[in-house]
Amino acid sequence: MTRLADSFARSRAEGRAALIAFVTGGDPTPAATGAILDALVEGGADVIELGMPFTDPMADGPAIQRANLRALAAGTTTNDLLAIATAFRVRHPQVPLVLMGYANPMVRRGAEWFAAEAARAGVDGVICVDIPPEADGALGPALRAAGIDLIRLATPTTDAARLPAVLDGASGFLYYVSVAGITGTQQAGQASIETAVARFKAATDLPVAVGFGVRGPEQAEAIGRVADGVVVGSAIVDLIAEHGAQAAGPVREFISTLSAAVKRAAKEKAA
Repeated sequence: MTRLADSFARSRAEGRAALIAFVTGGDPTPAATGAILDALVEGGADVIELGMPFTDPMADGPAIQRANLRALAAGTTTNDLLAIATAFRVRHPQVPLVLMGYANPMVRRGAEWFAAEAARAGVDGVICVDIPPEADGALGPALRAAGIDLIRLATPTTDAARLPAVLDGASGFLYYVSVAGITGTQQAGQASIETAVARFKAATDLPVAVGFGVRGPEQAEAIGRVADGVVVGSAIVDLIAEHGAQAAGPVREFISTLSAAVKRAAKEKAA
């Protein structure tokens, strides 16, 4: 089994959702990112998403847009991200690490180059926001050949006709973007999340994780009752914006509240 499969299996065995935490690599600096990633793990995150900074993060809201700009202003490059991933893998040999970002940084030197370098760095999965499944003739095959999970996105507008295309070649988990919009600015109703998760779980054996708009423990607990994973990003990025290079402590404390929330949801389901 892969590290991602192991992590979801372990969470499932504990009767809870996996906690998936996102930060932008290089924010506030490449040198500070390692300690922040360690804080995510120490706080109880099961899977880490490391954002690849890009000049035009079209799916991201103001918080992550600013994080991208801070990272780029600090000089963060794709090679820096791969170095951060390599060092993370040495420190945390069993924790899944997913790179999330946009096509340009991933394919500008060739999909095969990126896949090979990501595999060498110990990356477990990749989420590419802006290559639709129908146009994925290079990156997906290269990642699969390198043994890296290609994690696809589903949205509230992903209907029954398109869902098979989204699932074709997908692995790791299915990421349900719970709002039709950008990150961190809206929150989906719990009823709509429950309906969507049930629909996707009927169509695939992949774990279904829910993100976009999850801001705190109460939402994490509610989503954790129905989904296989809960993704939190903008709320963490806000802490990094506030505390800068000293963000590791506040991030660890916040993640611990989310970890406790998904565990509470597990107890409620078992009761």
